[in-house]
Amino acid sequence: MGIAHLDEVKKRRNERGQMAGTWSNLGVAAGTSRAGASRIELAPGEQPTPPHVHGQAEEIFYVLAGSGLTLLDDDAYEIRAGDCIVYRNLHEEHTIRAGDDGLDVVAFGEREDLPAGELPRGRSMWSSTGYIEVQEGHPWDREPELVWPEPKTERSPVIVATSDVEPDVRGGRRRRDLGGAGGSRWTGLKHLELDPGTLSGPPHCHSAEEEIFVVLDGEGTLELIGHETESHPVRQGSVVARPPGTGVAHAFEAGEPGLTLIAWGTRDPNDICWYPRSKK
Repeated sequence: MGIAHLDEVKKRRNERGQMAGTWSNLGVAAGTSRAGASRIELAPGEQPTPPHVHGQAEEIFYVLAGSGLTLLDDDAYEIRAGDCIVYRNLHEEHTIRAGDDGLDVVAFGEREDLPAGELPRGRSMWSSTGYIEVQEGHPWDREPELVWPEPKTERSPVIVATSDVEPDVRGGRRRRDLGGAGGSRWTGLKHLELDPGTLSGPPHCHSAEEEIFVVLDGEGTLELIGHETESHPVRQGSVVARPPGTGVAHAFEAGEPGLTLIAWGTRDPNDICWYPRSKK
């Protein structure tokens, strides 16, 4: 079906050394193909991962609630609800830490063909084409304790507050390109606000690109248009995956209270987008 809900996806508690957090694999629950989406819930002071860098995958985080810090190389920056953070591949080592009110984020990323995540401080990698000595244990066990610096007064350009991005207003829709504002290159994240009765856009489907949607507020309907038309209710917390190549077009229609959602997607130059209503 391709629909899950934030509060109904199985949670996994992960604690190892300095790292702790509660994870939910939203992408698998919603039926993604090559895309990943994980909810990470942190209690005050918790840090879910060591600082790390991905060789291939670009990550985009969206802060659902709470506040805290993100580390980019040697600098820390404050983050809060409504922020979008773009972690570019082969750039800064990064992680996050919850503040006094905890931190709740959704992490989006495309699955790597050859995972190559580097942990610079522990001097280890998940995989590489170079020499790897096979050892027992876990690479996080080699991580030295991370001492967080004081946050910078000015935030990095890869951290973008939703309210600071100018919306594209059209026909009852307010669309903000958060990923583009944060400098994303291989993936995108948009924030959409729909007035009651408004469609997110013309129903469409992708041949190569994959999309994941998370409903932040309100309620409405997911319309799926293939050989037959299906309508499925969505509400705050709904997670919708639309894998590529299904031939089934999709669109959201806002209900009486309106609908607010974020839309993450891959960027594939080979993609063909099909609009069944106009036959384009």
